[in-house]
Amino acid sequence: MQTMAADLRLDANAVDYVLLAFYFVLVLGIGYMARRHVSSSIDFFLSGRSLPAWVTGLAFISANLGAIEVMGMSANGAEYGMPTAHYFWIGAVPAMLFLGVVMMPFYYGSKVRSVPEFMLRRFGKPAHLVNGISFAVAQVLIAGANLFLLASVVNLLLGWPLWVSVVVAAAIVLSYTALGGLSAAIYNEVLQFVVIVGALLPLTIVGLYKVGGWQGLVDKVTAGPGGAEQLDSWPGNQLTGFSDNLLSVLGIVFGLGFVLSFGYWTTNFVEVQRALAAKSMSAAQRTPIIGAFPKMVIPFIVIIPGMIAGVAVTELQGDNKAALMAGDAAPSGATFNQALLLLMRDLLPNGMLGVAIAGLLASFMAGMAANLSSFNTVFTYDIWQAYIRKDRPDGYYLRIGRVVTAIATVLAIGTAFIASTYANLMDYLQQLFSFFNAPLFATFILGMFWRRMTAAAGWIGLVSGTVSAIVVFVLSESGVWTLPGQGAAFVGAGAAFVIDIVVSVAVTAVTQPKPVSELAGLVYSLTPKEDRQREVTGDDAGWYRNPGLLAGIVLVITIALNIIF
Repeated sequence: MQTMAADLRLDANAVDYVLLAFYFVLVLGIGYMARRHVSSSIDFFLSGRSLPAWVTGLAFISANLGAIEVMGMSANGAEYGMPTAHYFWIGAVPAMLFLGVVMMPFYYGSKVRSVPEFMLRRFGKPAHLVNGISFAVAQVLIAGANLFLLASVVNLLLGWPLWVSVVVAAAIVLSYTALGGLSAAIYNEVLQFVVIVGALLPLTIVGLYKVGGWQGLVDKVTAGPGGAEQLDSWPGNQLTGFSDNLLSVLGIVFGLGFVLSFGYWTTNFVEVQRALAAKSMSAAQRTPIIGAFPKMVIPFIVIIPGMIAGVAVTELQGDNKAALMAGDAAPSGATFNQALLLLMRDLLPNGMLGVAIAGLLASFMAGMAANLSSFNTVFTYDIWQAYIRKDRPDGYYLRIGRVVTAIATVLAIGTAFIASTYANLMDYLQQLFSFFNAPLFATFILGMFWRRMTAAAGWIGLVSGTVSAIVVFVLSESGVWTLPGQGAAFVGAGAAFVIDIVVSVAVTAVTQPKPVSELAGLVYSLTPKEDRQREVTGDDAGWYRNPGLLAGIVLVITIALNIIF
């Protein structure tokens, strides 16, 4: 990155800097205002469970609209093309609907403060501690990825050294997250969602105009490295690394669409935390479903700009793209991670450039703030309060939450430099998800629907699944097993899921289950139907607020998108 700064410097002027300064003042102001409403740990960590569904729904999707979505998916668009849409239409929406309709009644109804706390009630302390630690580690690593990309933009904009950019970017996110807790993060995420869309939509339109419309993009992608295969989402061989069409489809549907997707969306506290902040069971259920509506169309403003960059930006065209796709360094020195920045540099006039930069910074701050706010909740409640300092006054844990937020920010500065070693950050992030989310989903889904599963099976299966994903990663990295693209993450996720299930069943067969009386509200068959239903009065009344109906509408549209593209 450092060697490219002179070539990639964004030509911002005073107008752009004024827009950016205004945006940062607004972000910090929201953090300060939210601080006035924080008087307890529940206010800080879960917004007092008082927010309406539309706010939590937009925050739900904005929390995911960080480095993973904006830079990572545009990088994937430049490298793989339309198959990247699978991360949305197969790898997100179905799991989001499942979370809203099936799993949120358990999370919200049990009044847990975090996903690891649900693990504590279902499986006991060992599984709780394993989940708490693995989640905390994952959030610091993912926050580092968001921070690295945030710093990269500051580096290109101002020409500061990367390490200075990292520290300054981290300080801004820390300021408003530590001030106002989850409320500050959520209200900023709603603002950031609007800014992100407002920045990326014009970039997409201008980019399509530059390449001659959709048909012009089709012609240029067909003639370039990767060819026409990048214009259809199926079978996505370049994305999965499989040359066989059937294996590629199975990898996408099972590895991404089931294991990685359901593992991320249904058990990842970063997302679940937003729904837990909702003011009622119905609002909590609608949170991920409301988020699914914009999720369906986001590919058109993040993947297509990446595809345009792959055919219109000099540093990513032709031989440069071919070299990067082969895993080599591009002659230009650019990487796919810079696809969006390069396109902004080439296409946007001053003023619009400032809005676009603000949109990028907003996306990275949303992602990092989500990581920090979920990390401080899990660390404070599920590690510090549960195992280190029990039975202290509520104000003590509120102070610990703010201190832990600062510590997590410092750790993320360190992990940002791990992320900087990857040419495509989606490869890195999907690998992390295969380690942490896939085995957790296996444990969750088995424990939620199988009353016989024991506490010992919960933590032993979880550890076994994680280890198996790491083994697949090591075999791939050492060359023992060649899995190009993101195939290693898909295979690792599948292995983690299967091994976790097999080990959990085997351990359950030789250990004692919990009494049935202790599993009500934690196991589907033992939870009364009325406890799994939404309220139908007041703000929750009306057919248009029915989670099942809304989920059905989203599902039909998603199926249509998969057929069309």
